[in-house]
Amino acid sequence: MISAFLGLALLTGAAWGQGMGNGIMSPPPNVRPPGLQNVGIQQNLNQQIPPDLIFTDDLSHKVRLGDYFGRKPLLLNFVYYRCPMLCGEELSGLESTLRVLKFDLGKEFEVITISFDPKDTPEIAAKKKDQFLRRYNRPGAERGWHFLVGQPDAIAAVTKAAGFQYEYDPKTGQFAHSTAILVLTPPGKIAQYYYGIEYPPKDLRLALVEASENRIGNVVDELLLYCYHYDPEKGKYSATIMRVLRLMGVATMLCLGALLFVLIRRSPDNFHAGVQVR
Repeated sequence: MISAFLGLALLTGAAWGQGMGNGIMSPPPNVRPPGLQNVGIQQNLNQQIPPDLIFTDDLSHKVRLGDYFGRKPLLLNFVYYRCPMLCGEELSGLESTLRVLKFDLGKEFEVITISFDPKDTPEIAAKKKDQFLRRYNRPGAERGWHFLVGQPDAIAAVTKAAGFQYEYDPKTGQFAHSTAILVLTPPGKIAQYYYGIEYPPKDLRLALVEASENRIGNVVDELLLYCYHYDPEKGKYSATIMRVLRLMGVATMLCLGALLFVLIRRSPDNFHAGVQVR
């Protein structure tokens, strides 16, 4: 029963979150099932994540969110570490995607995972971090993936800025919530949202490159970003047809020019001219 309840939270919250964030639809509260009245994700694109909020990391150190800003693009997600289903699936999906990426966690980008349960402790956060770092298994990742816990006021402020809405059920002692990861620019502004528990590696790579303003990635990534744009309604990259056609036109002209150059160089006149010079 609890699993079904949380599963419903995932599906409904993600769907409504996408719509509300773009002004497409905003269903009245009485449409949602009981217990999900305040569950969802509202896209607050370009919203600044408050840098002065204080949390505690997995080493029991007090940290400001702003301590992680200014260096690299970031991924931000919200879970609670004692969640029996969705949070573990979300973290597993994220780790699986990060393992496919050629970017190294802690080098080209960082991840901030924040518990929205004020009862979670640094010790619980440390165990969860160790679990997923063992799976990821790349050196230096421990310096780039930050598992945080916090007080109610700080949690409320950061989730509000991110548009992450959840609801506590006192009968079960669990939370109804959606799942998503947010891509942040180095200064801590929200650039993109990805919903669900599985995240396409290609899209996430492009998101990190774009959020970094091309400070990471390569020429191929820049070409892909020219041809594709992020669609906030779908939560993924879609091809921009006109840009693709332009790029194909340029490539065709270059190929024709190269072919013409080779043909001219191999023409009989050039051959005889070369014999006479000798």
